[in-house]
Amino acid sequence: MSKPIWYFINSGACRPSFNMALDEALLDWHSEGLLPPVIRFYRWNPATLSIGYFQNVAKEINMEEVKKHNLGFVRRPTGGRGVLHEHELTYSVIVSEDYPNMPRTVTEAYRVLSEGLLIGFQKLGLDAYFSVPDTEEKKSDLKNPKSAVCFDTPSWYELVVEGKKVAGSAQTRQKGVILQHGAILLDLDEDKLVSLFNYRSEEMKARVLRGLSEKAVAINRIRKTPATIEECIEAFKSGFAEGLNVNLEPYSLTNDQIEYVKALETRRYANDDWTYRK
Repeated sequence: MSKPIWYFINSGACRPSFNMALDEALLDWHSEGLLPPVIRFYRWNPATLSIGYFQNVAKEINMEEVKKHNLGFVRRPTGGRGVLHEHELTYSVIVSEDYPNMPRTVTEAYRVLSEGLLIGFQKLGLDAYFSVPDTEEKKSDLKNPKSAVCFDTPSWYELVVEGKKVAGSAQTRQKGVILQHGAILLDLDEDKLVSLFNYRSEEMKARVLRGLSEKAVAINRIRKTPATIEECIEAFKSGFAEGLNVNLEPYSLTNDQIEYVKALETRRYANDDWTYRK
């Protein structure tokens, strides 16, 4: 029996607003039956701080530091907390909620869709596995995050290597379609990341910084030889194909599709009313 065909898009480095608009456009097209499920890889130009759909910019984000580091800034259509997209490969998965054997719950669907990430890390020679929060304190952290930093808090079925978080993901469901995207860290500048957020006190900021090094790790901190973007693309592309049991067919956007994305970008993700809304 032949495997289902999903499309594979490698977008390269794009504008922050274009990246988010393309993820949403792929969701639209899949919901309309114009495209099969999609795996997309992309990067960011410039390096960018993305924030979750529900985050409050004035309350949580230190915009002076964002500007000081010449970072892009964008609000995602997904939930979760702030992510610094700098030394990383970003992925997105677009698939119908009623895809065969797709769990109905967010956490279980995350587990299924992240199988490709798990295999990808293993193909890079890392001892990756899924971890479930095992204490009441960690479970409480999921409901009441202690900071606005994505890699500061555990989540269900977290991908970990040597007990530390190696990928941060977020998910939304719209029009009967799941959009899950996330960051695969090659390297991490903890000081820069922590500087981008507001804290109640310097003591709390210092505590988040200390905790980050204990909770998060980048691929090149633990791999004997540094991984390149090209290696990661190959490992995780193969991982998703294997983990989802599908064939990935390369796909390029048409000119009309690119114009659709640019229009959505202008209307939403490059619009301050969206980015800085309360």
